[in-house]
Amino acid sequence: MVTPAQPAPAFARLAGHPLRWRLLTELATSDYRVRELVHLVDHPQNLISYHLRLLRDGGLVTTRRSSADARDSYYHLDLERCAQALAATGLALHPALRLTQDLPQLPEPSARPPAVLFTCTGNSARSPIAEALLRHHGGGHVEVTSAGSHPRPHLHPDAVRALREGHGIDLQDQRPRHLDTLTGRHFDHVISLCDKVREVCPDFGDHFGGHARRIHWSISDPATPGPAEQAGYPAFARTVAEIDTRVRYLLPVLTSRKAQP
Repeated sequence: MVTPAQPAPAFARLAGHPLRWRLLTELATSDYRVRELVHLVDHPQNLISYHLRLLRDGGLVTTRRSSADARDSYYHLDLERCAQALAATGLALHPALRLTQDLPQLPEPSARPPAVLFTCTGNSARSPIAEALLRHHGGGHVEVTSAGSHPRPHLHPDAVRALREGHGIDLQDQRPRHLDTLTGRHFDHVISLCDKVREVCPDFGDHFGGHARRIHWSISDPATPGPAEQAGYPAFARTVAEIDTRVRYLLPVLTSRKAQP
């Protein structure tokens, strides 16, 4: 008796296309606009947009309107959703292929841990949240700081509260700093969390002509959420949760052997 063929899991069908796999690979490292993806993968914009729409419909990719140019949008790969889809795909093939979604264990600290800079405009919410969470999860494996192009006088009290209540992290005494105060310092990774600051952030390369790896996370300012988003403290709690997910998936990249300078 012939067993009826079962359709391939949705993730296998989506990721199995060579161009969609390339788009997923690029978006796994940073958020990008369509025109940037066109340049990276060297395919026509209409083709890129078509495959991005399929990835969006499949729930693997999300979009967010740019705060720097409201006519543009950033695409983001939902790594948490990808992990769930990969686990389900393995299980669909064979019960023994049940995949764990646990992130890799961190190695012992290296002689010089990677240096990471998080940036946003005011350095009052998004970038200090990311700094605190990476330091919290990194356990000495990463050197991390944050700064802003137009720093506010103080951290936003809801950002301080959300970190304290969600992760037991106290930032009460931290103050925003200007990007100019970091002139001359070298960072291996510069991660912008604000569409506006991405356009003005310095390179922070080393004295030998090396360049920091630039990564962008397009995250809404919780102090001014979009019209469809809940304002006030819930916006900050939501931002902390999003950044925490991104930071946890960033750590294995930072501490892998390939990421070391």
